[in-house]
Amino acid sequence: MKFVNLNSKFFLVFFLSLISAAAFAVDPQEAVKTFTRTSGVNPGSVAVKITDLSNGKTIGAHNTNKPLVPASIMKSVTTAALLRTCGPDYRYKTTVYTDGPLDMGILRGNLIVEGVCDPSLNSNVEPYGTDIVQEITETLKKMGVNKIEGMIIVDEEQFAGSPRPASWQSGDFSQSYGTGSHAFNFENNATGRRSVENPKGVFLSRLKSSLGKSGISVDGKDLGEGERKAVFVHMSPTIDEIMRSCMMRSDNLFAESMLRTYGKLNLGDGSTEDAASKEYSMWKKRQMPLDGVTIIDGSGLSRSNRVTADFMTAMLSSMADNEIYASFFPLAGQEGTLKSFLAETPLDSYIAMKTGSMKGIQCYAGYLLDDNYAPTHTVVIIMNDITGSRDRAKKAAQKMLLDIFTEPMPAGTEENVEESVEIIVDDAEPAEVDSEVVVEPVVEEVEVVVEDY
Repeated sequence: MKFVNLNSKFFLVFFLSLISAAAFAVDPQEAVKTFTRTSGVNPGSVAVKITDLSNGKTIGAHNTNKPLVPASIMKSVTTAALLRTCGPDYRYKTTVYTDGPLDMGILRGNLIVEGVCDPSLNSNVEPYGTDIVQEITETLKKMGVNKIEGMIIVDEEQFAGSPRPASWQSGDFSQSYGTGSHAFNFENNATGRRSVENPKGVFLSRLKSSLGKSGISVDGKDLGEGERKAVFVHMSPTIDEIMRSCMMRSDNLFAESMLRTYGKLNLGDGSTEDAASKEYSMWKKRQMPLDGVTIIDGSGLSRSNRVTADFMTAMLSSMADNEIYASFFPLAGQEGTLKSFLAETPLDSYIAMKTGSMKGIQCYAGYLLDDNYAPTHTVVIIMNDITGSRDRAKKAAQKMLLDIFTEPMPAGTEENVEESVEIIVDDAEPAEVDSEVVVEPVVEEVEVVVEDY
């Protein structure tokens, strides 16, 4: 079998010039109609909207105002909201306090660590930050502390509410993709693929062990709390690094923590419910089409979320000039959960989309890019109620994009492109999950009870 040679700079430039000239191989609306007929999904449960950013014109559409379950494309909404609020250079600051005097090497008070919902604390996935346990240990050694008379306290009072939205399915709670977002997160709130319900307990165990090895004992007496004095501040990686990791790996903990952070930065109580309400209000003020839209969480794991293709398109269009935001989306054929999608086709590296999948659901939202990785079109594809082959639905979506955005290939090569798509997609379709896999190495989405972790 032969694959189309996509390494030629001439071919790429030629291809992009055709797109910029709107020289579509197939009428885009006809391609959308063909997709809805051949995807194997009930057309009433499918929404598509493809828009040219240069003029705002919609070139292909179907069911654009139909509220549907978004799965993990919800992460692109959460990321956009927080990026608008704090900018790319924001860092979480976890402050460590003492509340008593230091007397001859004895801290006559407590050591207090204030949780700020940082999802990256001692994370085992990118972006890798510094070790807060080691930092606290070294800080106390430099201060001359050899005993803490009081307790080590993790303060989680700054963030109200439950670690998980009420609408999450309890069957997901034991899995790493279903772990909760706490005011104090630690080591991804998971051990392998299993959720950890008490991350602060794990942290306290690690810290006490580290202190003990450094000759610092903890009496653990209940001394009450005195006036706090900051002795150390742990700084997370920048939020753009956290966002990029979240979008590439489809990390639910990162997304949920970012939503709660959004609420807190907007003077909320830090709960998921309050943050979701504030985010909805923000999009309303920005005059987004919100009919039928329901925001429940930040990750898309809740099946109570609803979006429309109209809303997703408007949101993506509003963020299209932000090159940092656009860079968060995995490139087709190259990265993250889109690594096998459109691989070795003319659209390899020229489509950047967040994927979303749970049982019976497959979604895509993102951009067509030019040669400088700048968005030229928004692309939204939402499929719900998939009862047949997910592989068939994915192939139909790829064919629709190829039909719309590429010119007919030279004689004898069209079949090669089709075959390359089919082989790569088949290889990337493991067993059934219900959310996107967030383990390394990242693979195309699979389907179990987890694909949008």
